[in-house]
Amino acid sequence: MITPSVDESWGRIEAWLAQYAPASHAGLRPPALPQDIQEAERRLGLTFPPDLKESLLRHDGVELQDGTPQLGYYGPLSGVADIVSSTEFLRDIGEDLAEDEAEYGYDEDENDELAYWPHERLLVTLGIGWQSSDGLFLACRPGPNHGRVGRYFDEDAPSFTPWPGLRHVLADYATALETGTPFNGRTPLAFQGVLIWEDETATVPEPVSPLALAAEAVEPEPERPVEAAPSTPRPDGAYVAITFMQTDAEPEIVQPDVVFVHGIAPAELAQRLGTIPATARPRSREEARLSAGAPWAGHRPMVRIGTAGSWSYATQEGGDPQFGRPELLRRLSKDTRAVTLTKRGPQVRVSLVEDGAPRPDAGREVDSPREDYRTGPDGQEYQVLYVDPWPGSTAAYAHLLAGLEEAYGIAWRPEEDVEEPLASALLLPVLDEHDASARPEPSWVRDFDLGELVARTTPEQLRAVIAGQLVRLAAETGIDTYPEVSRALERIGRDEPVELPADGPLELRMRTLAAETHAARKTLDAARYRCEESPVTQADFSAWALRDGAARALRDFVLLPTPTAAASILHQRLSARWRDDLMADLAEQGAP
Repeated sequence: MITPSVDESWGRIEAWLAQYAPASHAGLRPPALPQDIQEAERRLGLTFPPDLKESLLRHDGVELQDGTPQLGYYGPLSGVADIVSSTEFLRDIGEDLAEDEAEYGYDEDENDELAYWPHERLLVTLGIGWQSSDGLFLACRPGPNHGRVGRYFDEDAPSFTPWPGLRHVLADYATALETGTPFNGRTPLAFQGVLIWEDETATVPEPVSPLALAAEAVEPEPERPVEAAPSTPRPDGAYVAITFMQTDAEPEIVQPDVVFVHGIAPAELAQRLGTIPATARPRSREEARLSAGAPWAGHRPMVRIGTAGSWSYATQEGGDPQFGRPELLRRLSKDTRAVTLTKRGPQVRVSLVEDGAPRPDAGREVDSPREDYRTGPDGQEYQVLYVDPWPGSTAAYAHLLAGLEEAYGIAWRPEEDVEEPLASALLLPVLDEHDASARPEPSWVRDFDLGELVARTTPEQLRAVIAGQLVRLAAETGIDTYPEVSRALERIGRDEPVELPADGPLELRMRTLAAETHAARKTLDAARYRCEESPVTQADFSAWALRDGAARALRDFVLLPTPTAAASILHQRLSARWRDDLMADLAEQGAP
């Protein structure tokens, strides 16, 4: 296949822009003057590849303004002046790194690609930031790489692309415009006379469920101590005695995160925490710790629940910390009060929440200095291993715990319930905070003027149009296959209210999707750390994250004003052509 010339590709690009994106077409600059190109070559001490000269003689880059034509993530094409300034800037940085790179022993061909910024390299686009921090470059050193196109990003190693030259870049760019197919992973579209770029996101129809994998796993049992073998006679009548050395190890300091709730039964506390009934059974602390760290838990937290006088309490093992989350403390303190004692490295904190309202005046917080560094005889500082880095926080925990008895009558000794089997279960964590006041009404979403749309439609039209976008998002991500979501979407389609009670089927589905996403990410992270193959792929995680995001968008639609919910929904649409869907829905509603 013969690649079109630079002029042929520019002709196609100009024709498409003029017809579909005239505002972007107006951003193409006139041809560069030949003498300006020659002066740039003289100043930089190299010869521009022929493809670059031909392109500059067609357009000296673009005007950097709203709607300017860009090459997807690679940004707008540079003009002569941009090429000179970017190249000189990056050369200065490259000179500072040249000595370090010399140690790598690159040959000339390797240097073209791997060095930070060889002298014979030109940055020919200004990336997404419209400055010399990323973009496409051309290798200009004579040899096999002459004219090759590479990609450069400020915080990553440069590399060559599959394009042999700028002529091939422009040919693919023209084809992407004409056919609406992706260019470097992004799809070009024309909207309201402007060239825009969208990501066409695909998702896994049936992602692997980390929670289903956890359900198939067996909960571990703690190892039982091995009894010493009895003495056994040898053939000669002598005995072999096997003895075990036992050292006086320091007892473990037990200082878990704990929450106390006044005047409710342990069963009620379990329900408010969001425990999963199928995982409930009595466990000692060691059993809870072992189970919480096993695949059986699916990276969900575990709690053990007991009583201390008129207070029920819960301690946490494994999973992300829960007892400092405002949304959980509101649930726990409904019509009563909750006290938490949490420890994070150097920090120990006591908090009080009464009927959902925090009481900062009753809280205490202690930050301890780090004490695992010592100064040696030579005056240098050394870290001491296998010691408590923050012994002050250990003391602070004990001090604040003792203060709870004086302030609230809470008498609890964590070391006393270590061996006792307490009621315990995994948690399905409650959803994050949903504060409408913390999310201002948006004006722009993905280069779309949402503020203008809100201003020109009635509230009824806007809600119907955004409901249509929500239905499409649910279908794209697959959450419409869940009965609870499907029923909610049907009610929304009939303009009927949707209830979202705590612990109701729809809310539990949303919490489960959040737990799937969290477990998928943790599973991937653990596999990478151990250099093992993960049962969950990156595509699976992405699919769960998209489903979780779509569920949150549904929640926004139910609980927030429509303009605020609209931003969440439109931001998450997966189809690159969501604007066409939106315009069709507006026309159906008779919106201007």
